[in-house]
Amino acid sequence: MDDNEIVELYLSRNEEAIDQTAKKYGSALRKIAFGILNDEETVKECENDTYLQTWNLIPPHEPRTYLFPFTGRIIRHIALNVCKKNSTIKRYAKYVELTEEMQECIPAESNTEGEALSKYLTELINEFLSGCSDEQQKIFVRRYFYFDRVEDIAKAYGFSVSKVKTTLFRLRGELKKQLERGGYTL
Repeated sequence: MDDNEIVELYLSRNEEAIDQTAKKYGSALRKIAFGILNDEETVKECENDTYLQTWNLIPPHEPRTYLFPFTGRIIRHIALNVCKKNSTIKRYAKYVELTEEMQECIPAESNTEGEALSKYLTELINEFLSGCSDEQQKIFVRRYFYFDRVEDIAKAYGFSVSKVKTTLFRLRGELKKQLERGGYTL
């Protein structure tokens, strides 16, 4: 079943929509959450919460052509919130490590202005990624969206660990320049 048909099920409030979403994207969604939490039981809870939140968000949203990114973003936020809530050193360490890496080019916003800048920042990052090669996009997204370890990225694409680290270092530097050119104050 394609995404448009699944979204139609959500819009008609047919519970089959959840089953079809789980069938099509369940394992990929669990992979996102597991990359953050590394705990099967918590991941299952996050997955169920994702389906509930998706049910509640469709409508008004109609992600007919982007259902996986839509649900992927939901499960990622749920998993990050669980991680913050638990804030155990082992679970929280990966989140802190990646946040520190990205703060080299994107400092954290702590005021209400941050929400307004968030959309603009998203546009700048998307523009940056659209100018990257497919290889660079995959490495960047796997590291900073899916929270994959550098070693796992290297293995998945047949790269050396040092190539992945170098690519990420250069991408962060290029992203910082792009943000500065876009008027984003660092």
